[in-house]
Amino acid sequence: MFIDQYYIILIVPTLILSMIAQASVSSAFSRWSKVKTARGITGKDAANLLLRENNISDVTIEPVDGKLTDHYSPTDKKLRLSQPVYGEDTIAAVGVAAHETGHAIQHKIGYLPLWLRSALVPVANIGSSLGPYIVIAGLIFSMEPLINVGIIIFSAAVMFYVITLPVEFNASKRAIAILRQNAVLSEEELKGVKKVLTAAAMTYVASALTAVASLFRLILISRNRRN
Repeated sequence: MFIDQYYIILIVPTLILSMIAQASVSSAFSRWSKVKTARGITGKDAANLLLRENNISDVTIEPVDGKLTDHYSPTDKKLRLSQPVYGEDTIAAVGVAAHETGHAIQHKIGYLPLWLRSALVPVANIGSSLGPYIVIAGLIFSMEPLINVGIIIFSAAVMFYVITLPVEFNASKRAIAILRQNAVLSEEELKGVKKVLTAAAMTYVASALTAVASLFRLILISRNRRN
């Protein structure tokens, strides 16, 4: 991808924000991974509790390699928790596990943004990888229909990033509410959970801003070339 004035004005600031967000989540996770839960609750324990509280019995919890690789897979109904989360009784572990379980809850109740995000995955993958190059090809060969196609399919990828925001924020909100309701953690411990999850949420915000800025850049480039 070539560098132009719009890249410097629109993309560079969001990339810097993304790096700051990534550093922030790593720092928060590292800090609260050193703080044990008062009741000895592990990430797996927290996930099991949230599943039981929502009458979910068909989701399997299993460990997965890596750090911050935690995720819920709606296709095979598996909640995969990384090694620093699965069996660890820390504030960070409980927070991350509870958040990912929030996605399983969303899946059960048919949370609309989650459904929309899942539906957008195939076209978003194509749009993010090919969209900008289709636009550039259209500009090089002066083919306006090709430019429009590139912008449209890239817009689907942008929509994926935007819809991810309510999905992630809602999962954290559900997790914290259930942890508080069942007195799993004290209010002081919940503050730590919120810091970890807020830092993680900022990475999604940064990604969405980068995607939106990239779309605006393509639109501006195409308009300038047409003019």
